[in-house]
Amino acid sequence: MSCNWGTELWDQFDNLEKHTSWGIDFLERYTKFVKERADIELSYAKQIRSLSKKFHLKRSREDDSRFTWCVAFAATLQQLNDMAAQREDLADCLHTQIACDLTRYTQELKAERKTHFQDGRRAQQHIESSWKQLESSKRRFERDCKEAERAQHVSDRIELDNKADGEKARQAAQQKQQAAEESRKEYVTSLNQFNQDQHQHYRTLVPVIYQRIQDMEERRIERIAEAMRSAAESERKVLPAASRSLDAMMDAAESIQPRKDTGHVVEVYKSGFDPPGDVEFEDYSANMRRSISESSYLDNRAEGRKHSRKLWPFLRKNKLLHLLSSPRQPPPPPPTSPSPGEVINSSQSPPTGSREPITQRLSDLMSSGSRTRKQCLRSLKRGLSLKLGSSVTDGSQLPPEQRRKKLLARINSINQEIQREREQRDALLKMREVYERSPQMGDARSLEPRLEEVKLNLQRLEEELRRSQVWLSETDGGLSDHGGGRQSGGCGLNSQATTPGSNSLKQLNNRSPASRESPDGSYTEDQAAEITFKSRSSEFDDDFDDEEPLPSIGTCKSLYPFQGQNEGTLSMVEGELLSVVEEDKGDGWTRVRRNLEEEGYVPTSYIKVFLDGSAKGFAQTSRLV
Repeated sequence: MSCNWGTELWDQFDNLEKHTSWGIDFLERYTKFVKERADIELSYAKQIRSLSKKFHLKRSREDDSRFTWCVAFAATLQQLNDMAAQREDLADCLHTQIACDLTRYTQELKAERKTHFQDGRRAQQHIESSWKQLESSKRRFERDCKEAERAQHVSDRIELDNKADGEKARQAAQQKQQAAEESRKEYVTSLNQFNQDQHQHYRTLVPVIYQRIQDMEERRIERIAEAMRSAAESERKVLPAASRSLDAMMDAAESIQPRKDTGHVVEVYKSGFDPPGDVEFEDYSANMRRSISESSYLDNRAEGRKHSRKLWPFLRKNKLLHLLSSPRQPPPPPPTSPSPGEVINSSQSPPTGSREPITQRLSDLMSSGSRTRKQCLRSLKRGLSLKLGSSVTDGSQLPPEQRRKKLLARINSINQEIQREREQRDALLKMREVYERSPQMGDARSLEPRLEEVKLNLQRLEEELRRSQVWLSETDGGLSDHGGGRQSGGCGLNSQATTPGSNSLKQLNNRSPASRESPDGSYTEDQAAEITFKSRSSEFDDDFDDEEPLPSIGTCKSLYPFQGQNEGTLSMVEGELLSVVEEDKGDGWTRVRRNLEEEGYVPTSYIKVFLDGSAKGFAQTSRLV
């Protein structure tokens, strides 16, 4: 079957015009489809990237990278980002390489189609004009023939009646015959011309024009097929990368190790404390069956409280020690000389006789409200570790197991630094030897400052290493001895790591009753007073568990530098801004706080206080009460 439009569809000009117009509409529609497909791919990539960013693990917790499920999820999100990038590449390819090319080709195709159909219309108009001319000559020839025949009949009839009129009629008939002959010749000429034009139209012009239209249509269809292949090929190109991303996601899922993650939880949170032992039975019924004196009652209460201290080894020590260290001596006068530091150093040793008796102070504390006692003891507990000299560097604030891990990491880091410094020292020594052998290469003495610096760094690092190893040995010793010497307690509070702060506590608690005195030696109390305090302090032990910072009632600015050398005081520099926690009660001292961590008393004359409006009223009410 022939597929030539010029021969098979020679009479379907209008249908060909409609078909090619529909083909161009389809091309434009497919171009729009590719553009919207690219927009969808781009939107999908943006949403995937936004989703990955939204659920990306925040690095607020440093142990996220320790858990395999966190690492696997992070890898999945990373692969999702890669897949989004691949989708963006696909969208760019669809938009720039396919949709834009199809848009340009559509414009070219429209122009070409317009040219072809204009040629077809001109050929159609030419054949129609030739046909009209043929029809005109044909009608004229027919008319002239009829008129010549009619004139001949008239001439024959008149000639019979009158010869003179018959001659005139005969001449008229001859003229009509000549006109008919000329019309016949013109008709023959028009007919031949039309046949020639028609032959050329249907045998030459129409096949050529329709063949061009057919070629144009085939190119359009081929271009659509090429665009479809390009779109599929573009998507096929991203499949290997997408497959690799999916494989990486599978590998990440396979890398999750539940047992390893639970083991990391042990490493992160293990304290090294032993579980508390059984609570001993305290028999108070014996005291009810006999008459006791005040001294024996106090002795039994002290014996009973001795077991309770096993449950809470640090709590009441902190309360008592910090309570004793509150400054009750008159503050030093403000400096008047240009060098206030000298005056401060000489005036910070208060007279020993100006401190209140501890029994009076304890009585005031016991008679105060629960809220006041709670705030007082909270502040006393916060300041104890600072006064006993505990350091954050040694990790003494951590549980034993966590402290041990921190010290091991610190020792490894110091060893690496020492190794680097030694390598640098060896390199400098070799360079100095080269300079000494070949002075023209450099001055050996120029390396001495650097060698001295490296030497000092090594000494510093070795000292830090030795100190860290001592802390580590103390921690290991505490862990090894803890199982046999642990005491009954709750929540691991009975377990203690060997730290400078704990040593200070032991020294303070191991003092004999005869040596019970304040840290600055300003007074001495008997053991009965301390036992009385211990017995009465049990009433608010539970109130102290709630750790809540004291509210700030204002701010202050230091006018002079102050070196807090005594317990309960806080050092400050000139111009420093501090928070006021407790207003001056008439003893010349104001309680301040720095950075929510350090609290202490400073001389009121050394600072300028700015109280809040609400705090002023509260302070006045407290004084009246």
